[in-house]
Amino acid sequence: MTWLALQQERAPAGHWDELRGQPSPADPTQTQTLTATPNQSPGASESTPGSNTVSKPWQNFVAPLHPDPTTRATELNASMAHLQRQVRDNGITYNVYACADQPQRPWSLDLFPLMLEHKDWLQIEAGVVQRMQLLESIMADAYGPQQLVLSGQLPAALVQGHPGYLPAMHGVAPVGGRYLSLAAFDLARGPEGCWWLLSQRTQAPSGLGYLLENRQIVSRQFPQAFESFPVQRLAETYRTLIDGIKARSPAGASAHIALLTPGPYNETYFEHAYLARYLGLSLVQGNDLTVRDEKLYLKTLQGLQPVHGLLKRVDDDWLDPLELRTESTLGVPGLLQAVRSGHLLVANTPGSGFLESNALLGFMPALARDLMGQSLQLPAIPSWWCGEAAALHDVLPRLKTCVIKPTYPYHSDRQCFESVPGHTLSRREQDEWAGRILRDPDAHTLQSWLPLSHQPTWHIGAQGTPCIQSRPVVLRVFAVTDAQGGWQVLPGGLARLGTREGIASMQRGGSSADVWVQSTAPTPTPTQAFAPVPRTAGGNAPAQPQQLVTSRAAENLFWMGRYTERTENTLRLVRLSLEILGSENQHLTCLLNFINRMASRHGMVRAGTPAAVQAHRVFERSLIAGLWDQELATSVGFNLRAVRLAAASVRERLSPEHWRLLEQAEARFFSSPTHTSLPDTLTVQSLLTDTSQMLAALTGAQTDRMSRDDGWRLLSIGRHIERLEFLSTALSEAVTLGLIGEQAGFDTVLDLFDSTISFHAQYQQSRTPQALLNLLVTHPDNPRSLGWVAHTLRGRLRRMAPLADGATLPLSDGVPHLIELRAESLWPLTDSWPDAGAELPLTLPLLTTLAQCQAAAREISDRLCALFFSHSGQARYSVGA
Repeated sequence: MTWLALQQERAPAGHWDELRGQPSPADPTQTQTLTATPNQSPGASESTPGSNTVSKPWQNFVAPLHPDPTTRATELNASMAHLQRQVRDNGITYNVYACADQPQRPWSLDLFPLMLEHKDWLQIEAGVVQRMQLLESIMADAYGPQQLVLSGQLPAALVQGHPGYLPAMHGVAPVGGRYLSLAAFDLARGPEGCWWLLSQRTQAPSGLGYLLENRQIVSRQFPQAFESFPVQRLAETYRTLIDGIKARSPAGASAHIALLTPGPYNETYFEHAYLARYLGLSLVQGNDLTVRDEKLYLKTLQGLQPVHGLLKRVDDDWLDPLELRTESTLGVPGLLQAVRSGHLLVANTPGSGFLESNALLGFMPALARDLMGQSLQLPAIPSWWCGEAAALHDVLPRLKTCVIKPTYPYHSDRQCFESVPGHTLSRREQDEWAGRILRDPDAHTLQSWLPLSHQPTWHIGAQGTPCIQSRPVVLRVFAVTDAQGGWQVLPGGLARLGTREGIASMQRGGSSADVWVQSTAPTPTPTQAFAPVPRTAGGNAPAQPQQLVTSRAAENLFWMGRYTERTENTLRLVRLSLEILGSENQHLTCLLNFINRMASRHGMVRAGTPAAVQAHRVFERSLIAGLWDQELATSVGFNLRAVRLAAASVRERLSPEHWRLLEQAEARFFSSPTHTSLPDTLTVQSLLTDTSQMLAALTGAQTDRMSRDDGWRLLSIGRHIERLEFLSTALSEAVTLGLIGEQAGFDTVLDLFDSTISFHAQYQQSRTPQALLNLLVTHPDNPRSLGWVAHTLRGRLRRMAPLADGATLPLSDGVPHLIELRAESLWPLTDSWPDAGAELPLTLPLLTTLAQCQAAAREISDRLCALFFSHSGQARYSVGA
């Protein structure tokens, strides 16, 4: 087929070729027909090895594409570019470490899906359900009668001796009757077409969010192939997971479920935020929670709210600093006691870490026969635990044909290392590894090396030349517990693609692919996704439930608003200063004194910088250099980064467009050539203009695209506090320095308030103090006037009165009532117009009012922090049990 003309690489000899549905022969000219073997997958192909016949799923996939090879390649190139753009636009990231001074790494996704026929999936599904039952039985015995260890069926070193086993949970009945609510299984297809189990994850398996994003992005690139395959849907299994957790939790269907995350610095934090938003869960960190009377509560602005179920993405040993790792800041003191008391369901029950041991796979066939009376339908890769003398003696001579793996992975208190394929080692290295194994056999497990199947991937070379390359693939599938206590397997999974040499973890540059599982019949489109909203007896719709806002989220939203406004103010002030220093007014003393005072007051230049009046070119260079200065806590760069960091902690509340704006604004500002070289003023001004435009869009997203709950009100309050203080300070300085007595100074004040157009439209050239103050201080409709800001701030504080026993009401009363004033009361008509550059007396009523605005802004900030963030105020919080 012309399709294969683009293929540069085939699956290596002896590996299963997913494109052709057959093993790749050692001799490409080989023509004999394969014969099915007892271990062969039911859907394995019987086509000729080495032939260019594409498997039936791939034929269906290719059919809708353009028949001309050149046009087809162009279309696939465009699809790949669209896919990568969608990944960036959605903000999908996976990082080794999410560091504040490094950009987040985009998620790696290939264009082609891994396609599984229905017969293949039946083997996987049945085998995974059976293994899920077996894992549940093993864990029930380990934390119950422990007969498996007492009878010698399991070594004690793999159960009680495993760091993932928690003695504190022994004898504790699982809440809801099941230890496991979710598990992940890593599978690979062998050369004969059979699927093999490589490993299993039970503590905090990742991938559920990424695979959903993969599906949404890839299916849009190939809608015809997706429908004609047809592909099984995923949404029902996600609903099953949450329904199962709720049904088994102490509060039943009305349970409050939260997703526990380590925080925004975790490499998979995007997935945590995405899942919380998709599943409708509260995204929480350890310090958002507290245990009272053996019950778990979420600290919110509305008080302590009970949590009945926890879907955790934190490893077990970090969950409770009282009983586990004492240095942990990721968990909750007393969490294990809440579980033991039966008041909290944790998915999965703490203590499942020992089930992840590679050594356990070698014991499971016998355990399945003893515990279930069944043979395992999904074979695991042959594994030998070196802690058994007989196994060690048998397998050590065959080290070259095995993979060396740690018995206790992910645990620092036992020997841990990366998996090592024996065939990649020299003779000397093999001897060295044999010595390590003999010195500490318990810590080592050997597994047979499995030639992984290879998946076609779309690759665009350095010169833009497209081709199909072959990459090894590992399939991760997920099993969840339903409301009845049974198990369901997610019909799909996360395909992990490696390099030509072998599978690579996502942390080391591996990629991913969507997984299409064939359905027996096209899935009908549901006619109604949600049930109608019930009505009350009077015919009115019930009140909408209020979204819970954690204290941590509230604090980050508050500072997100402040940092956003602070960035805008600093940008406008820098742009204005550079315009003055490059204009015909660059020698006006009053203007130079004004920008010098404002820059110094707001930390825009370093201490010791000559004043603008003395050496305005030196001042200009210092002003520009300070834009990216990370040691200046008020620089544009510092504030932009602070906005993004605050937003990262509440990412589940932000739309993808909102988050993308944040990332683009920061990335563009720091990637500009002006960041690393001595820039000219015009280039800097152009960058500042572009950044201001992006911040204007960001302000629109905050104002118009977020739910107006208490969290949003705190974001808005943060903005208004910052604006009230900045503008009142700027106007006070301008008036004190006599700036408005000069036409250029008058225009500068209007520009700084972003009110030039409004002034000219209303007052034309009537440049009087009263006209200026009417627009900038008392005007009720100008969003840049101090009166409008104060009035809006007062309203936001009053709306938060139900919180903290009405403690925000006195704060609202302390905000000056500016829109009720007349400009003449601030600047009496009897007072003469000041001479240009002449400083005014401090007795002017306007200056007293501006000082009150600054004091009110600072007081509100301090009191809100004490009330809602540090909880050092006098507010009393109710506990709604």
